[in-house]
Amino acid sequence: MGRTSLRRIAGLPHAAGTASGGECKAIVNSSIVGVFFNDYAAIRRNFLPADYSAVAARHNVVATVTMEAEWDEGRLADETRWTETLHRTNPRFPAAHVARTVLHAPGAADEIAAHAQFPFVRGLRHKPTTASAPDRIDRSAAGSMRDPAWRRGYAALARHGLHFELQAPWWHVDELIDLVAAHPETPVVIVHAFMPSDRSPEALAGWRAALKRSASLPNVAIKISGIGLKGIGWPDVAQRPLIRDMLEIFGVDRCLFASNFPVDGLTGSFDTLYAGYKAATADLSRRDRLKLFHDNAVHLYRLDIPPANS
Repeated sequence: MGRTSLRRIAGLPHAAGTASGGECKAIVNSSIVGVFFNDYAAIRRNFLPADYSAVAARHNVVATVTMEAEWDEGRLADETRWTETLHRTNPRFPAAHVARTVLHAPGAADEIAAHAQFPFVRGLRHKPTTASAPDRIDRSAAGSMRDPAWRRGYAALARHGLHFELQAPWWHVDELIDLVAAHPETPVVIVHAFMPSDRSPEALAGWRAALKRSASLPNVAIKISGIGLKGIGWPDVAQRPLIRDMLEIFGVDRCLFASNFPVDGLTGSFDTLYAGYKAATADLSRRDRLKLFHDNAVHLYRLDIPPANS
């Protein structure tokens, strides 16, 4: 099988390493349990640009964007500093970085300022406290999107021109809408497709309703990633309808594909995921497909890369 020609920016590689004593908990620490899958043991190792290039070798990946790699919470600025050494070695791998700060922690604003000192940082991701089911939401939970301390940390993003990447289940859509209303100056990217892990008809109906409400906010986009199924993998027949729902509801200008590697490697190979993405969009125009695989990432992450649709 030859190398595919469709240009893409491969978003969401979690570059992991233990340089300078920093511990990437999601990959290295045996006590971590996966958010999507039960056990990260199979990927508990360093995952660096060369490793990413190896798994993506059959694809025309022209740049990557790294996400927070879950170093110890006391050393998150060090994680950004370490990732910047990868960027200096090869400015396209990664071409940009989304850092992590615990937004409700004391000193969150200062840590965001420390991240922002690195010009390749474009945004921030923090997983707010969430409920395990729609009927278990605690509106007063510490670290939730309604927590005043969390909101104070969030307010610092706009001061540095950073966007926010939200990882939360779809039933927290009310909190998202309140957050955007309070801070309209900060763009939001919903990651992992708003986490439609329950594929029952009732849950998918709730997920679609949440997508429609989110898409009504013009400064909210969605990242199509993290939709592998625990214990099942990446069946096209289950994934394609979800992908098409997101494209229909948000439109091609506010969607982008991401690999979520190495974590999504627990449900399928890089080739499997991107074959699924391409199959789900095979009937779209080349212009729209280039937006989804390349140009929207160039725009969102403000990359110094010419758009493919130029």
